[in-house]
Amino acid sequence: MTETPRRPGPWDPRPSAAAVATEPPRPAADEPGFDKGQSPLWAVISTLLLGGLIWYLTGSWVIVVALIFGLFLHEYGHVLAMNRLGMGPAKIYIIPFLGGLAKAQRNPKSEWDGVLVSLAGPAFGLLAAAPFFGLWQLTGGPAWLFGAFAIAMINLVNLAPAPPLDGAKALGPVLARIHPMLEWAALLATGAAVVWWGVTNGSFLFAAFLGIALIGHLRRGKWRPYGRPLTWGEAGMSTLLFVATAAACVAVGIAALAPLGDGGLASGLSQGGRFLGLVE
Repeated sequence: MTETPRRPGPWDPRPSAAAVATEPPRPAADEPGFDKGQSPLWAVISTLLLGGLIWYLTGSWVIVVALIFGLFLHEYGHVLAMNRLGMGPAKIYIIPFLGGLAKAQRNPKSEWDGVLVSLAGPAFGLLAAAPFFGLWQLTGGPAWLFGAFAIAMINLVNLAPAPPLDGAKALGPVLARIHPMLEWAALLATGAAVVWWGVTNGSFLFAAFLGIALIGHLRRGKWRPYGRPLTWGEAGMSTLLFVATAAACVAVGIAALAPLGDGGLASGLSQGGRFLGLVE
């Protein structure tokens, strides 16, 4: 996930033209107010709490390592994009029991930059699956494949267009380019569906987290981030990049589970569906 400072929306008091012409600069590193990031001690405690919850839910230390490693690479992907696009120096925060967050120092200059930042996390996070495929090749242990699958799924779930997940920030500007109400309705509908999936699969903390985010989205209104809106060309490219990233996540997930069956596409899809609770 990513976080950038909030811009007032159409339901907020309208600022003056001078106020929106330029965004005030963020404080320098040696000035009060500069975000110095999460303290190392609290980062360790948060990581241990998150790992403990994963262990409690799965009973697998491989899944614990996979999800924690995948989380750090996912958030580091956001950080790399933020720093490259002038939004840094970005920081990573570990949220106890829930996951992670990459926080920028500045807003993106355009919605296109925001899309790139959002998709950089899932795309980079997939690299975490590579060591698990390698360990499976060396040992033949199926646990490593489940670790790779878990990494693929954590990145795929983040692509759901539900606030505050990455998919909402990647597809939201595209939908708003068509009509602002389309973005608002689509994100809320998808968010409600993801919350329902979390509840029915026993992921109550995940469902509660998204539910709170949906309520915040409703209260906040149909606001857009800072920066130049997408052009139609950028909207098309954003859609293609989103589809390509989601397809890569699905491909890694199928590649991880297919060897556990007959090695085919249908076997991988069936294994993945059972793992996610989508099929019996």
